[in-house]
Amino acid sequence: MTSTSRVGGRMQGRVLFLCDRPVSDPAIGTVAAEMGYDLVRAHTLDEALAHARHGDDLPGFALVLAGYSGNVDALFDSVRRLRAALPEAPVIAHGVPGSPPFTLESLYDAGALAVLHDPVSIPILKAKARFFLEAYATAAERRGAETALQDTRARLEAIIAAAEVAVWSLDIATGRVRGDARMIEMFGLRPADGPGADVAMYFAAIHPDDVPPTQVLLGRAMETGTPYDATFRVRTPDGAWRWVLARGHLDRHAGTRGMMRGVVIDASLQKEAEERLQASEERYRTLFEAIDEGVCVIEMLYDDAGIPSDYRFIEVNPAFVKATGLAHAVGRTMRSLVPQHEAHWFETYGRVAATGEPVHFVDEAAHLGRWYDVYAARVGPAGSRKVVVLSTDITERRRTELELRRLADDLAEQDRRKTEFLATLAHELRNPLAPIRSGLQLMRRARADPAAIARVQDIMDRQLDHLVHLVDDLLDVARITRGQVDLKPALVPLADVLNAAVETSLPLIEAARHQLDVRLPDEPLMLHADATRITQVVSNLLNNAAKYTPRGGHIVLAVECDGEQALIAVSDNGIGIPPDALGEVFRMFTQIPNATRHMPGGLGIGLSLVKSLVELHGGTIQAASAGTGTGSVFTVRLPLADHGADKAAPGAPGLDASRIPALRLLVVDDNRDAADTLAALLSVMGHDVVVAHDGHQALRMLGGLEPHAVFLDIGMPGLSGYEVAQAVRREPRHDGVMLVALTGWGGADDRARSAQAGFDAHLTKPATVTAIESVLRDVESRRATPQEATPQEASPQDVSSPADR
Repeated sequence: MTSTSRVGGRMQGRVLFLCDRPVSDPAIGTVAAEMGYDLVRAHTLDEALAHARHGDDLPGFALVLAGYSGNVDALFDSVRRLRAALPEAPVIAHGVPGSPPFTLESLYDAGALAVLHDPVSIPILKAKARFFLEAYATAAERRGAETALQDTRARLEAIIAAAEVAVWSLDIATGRVRGDARMIEMFGLRPADGPGADVAMYFAAIHPDDVPPTQVLLGRAMETGTPYDATFRVRTPDGAWRWVLARGHLDRHAGTRGMMRGVVIDASLQKEAEERLQASEERYRTLFEAIDEGVCVIEMLYDDAGIPSDYRFIEVNPAFVKATGLAHAVGRTMRSLVPQHEAHWFETYGRVAATGEPVHFVDEAAHLGRWYDVYAARVGPAGSRKVVVLSTDITERRRTELELRRLADDLAEQDRRKTEFLATLAHELRNPLAPIRSGLQLMRRARADPAAIARVQDIMDRQLDHLVHLVDDLLDVARITRGQVDLKPALVPLADVLNAAVETSLPLIEAARHQLDVRLPDEPLMLHADATRITQVVSNLLNNAAKYTPRGGHIVLAVECDGEQALIAVSDNGIGIPPDALGEVFRMFTQIPNATRHMPGGLGIGLSLVKSLVELHGGTIQAASAGTGTGSVFTVRLPLADHGADKAAPGAPGLDASRIPALRLLVVDDNRDAADTLAALLSVMGHDVVVAHDGHQALRMLGGLEPHAVFLDIGMPGLSGYEVAQAVRREPRHDGVMLVALTGWGGADDRARSAQAGFDAHLTKPATVTAIESVLRDVESRRATPQEATPQEASPQDVSSPADR
């Protein structure tokens, strides 16, 4: 049992008061309250003993008062039993009369330490109570101190045993060491050496390399009183070495020269842990430095409101510097390095530090100009502000992805445009084919009506011209796309080119009853250009204006000199172009939005072709419109020819209009209709014509026929036209035969290949009568003047086949 105290209303302990009188003495309660003790009353001995037994969880009784009510035996029994139940609490007999029926000595023998006579004197009660209570408190404190000392000694011994600590003392005067059992065992000495072995015996157990520095440290500690602190190796019983830490201090008050007292701790596990930690640190550092991912450890910084506002770099690896360009970042904050760094980076890392939940994301650091794949995790327990960040620079990959996405979108858009183009192409091709077929049927039924047949022939000629124009545009676009357009520039008057364009487009303009206003400058303007191609450009623009202007509209072709450039503008009052479509009208397969609802459609390649041809001449073209229903203006700028150039434009070579004598001709084509119609045309022109439908048949017929010329299709199955031409050229007896290629391919590469195979001329299907007559005139010229065969081109007069130009 221990007592407690109450200071300033705080409870100091308890007083047990046993009294069986109906009305107890109030002085007891008054004194207890004044002295700061709680009074526990009991009316019977059993009740008092019950309080004594159940007080384990309460403050102990500092004093016991046993009341006398006239029953001597009851008083003595109460004193003895309360003394036995509460051996540490003093017992005072209370209420004993001045001349009691028993001796006081017998009451003291029963266990009472004092007697209070009835009536109780409050001063005497206070004096005796204070004496016993203070004595009890002093004893309780001494017992508590002894218990605490024993606990401390037990804990220290347990700690020393658990920590494998050896305790030693060195008498400096005698040089003898007193060590405990752990010390003897650690240095491999005999138990008998524990009370006092010479210090040399201990040094003998130390590793020879560690003896000199250890002796120096011990000697300095003994002389100066500085703490002794040494680390060395001690031999184990099995011959190995263990690391130990020796600590000590000088006690000058012990012995003649003083005593060194200290401990020795087995540090083998610590040394092994340090070595493992060092190896782990080396592995970590090697990995940290060598990894190709940027790694940094940062410490989050917060503003006054606790919101993440910045972070400081604690550690970075070389890959981080390479990935970010942030050199010398350690110790500096992100805001100091990149003041405009986006706030969402601080918010993300702050959330990682606060929650401990790692994150993986891809984001852009705009002010670093880079994209990163990032993994971030908190370093340390909850409350840590450190975050490790692994980042990979994916800027190039991101750009590639965006570029691939853009290309995919472009491809999808191109695919959509090509799909629309093919559907439009099918529609555009059917348009002229329908009247051609209907005209053929009408010609069969109206053989006796020459006027009807003539009218139908005009229609078929126009539709065939339209069909050829479509195919020519497609071929031109293909050649421009492949960079195979061969311009033939010459010094030409711009007025002549414009007049040719107007003449070409006039039928379409007049058919729609449009008014055409041509405005040319007074002074002549000269271009160094391909006249045919510039005519094609202006004609295309006039055709577009005619198509997209409601019937009876107004079209203006205006030309002026603008410095060193000729400015050609084609304007109309037609359906116009929406502002958001102006940038798209020159793209391949593009048509003016909603135009086909009101006007006839097209392939969507005309303006793209125009733009390419203009740019090939070093010029530019622009489209302008105030919007739907307001008309449009297309402006072409072309460089003017130098002023010093010859103003005389070369004229076109004249054609001999005299009739061509009859020639022997061989037509070879696997397409029977094409072969038969060409043969019929040549026969009508007065020539002797034979037809072959494959290459082998043609070679068999050549020897007996000996033709002046062979019109030879190139794309035949079995034996191609190239192979037939090569076979003919290998036979010297056929040297006088002129070979004319018939093909749908008219590019420069196609012409070069046909010339290499041995062809003398190259006609692109469908060949016009003019082109055919030019070739036949060439055949007749060669007959009249034999010369070495050289590849020829079709007549430049063949305007229906630009591929032959």
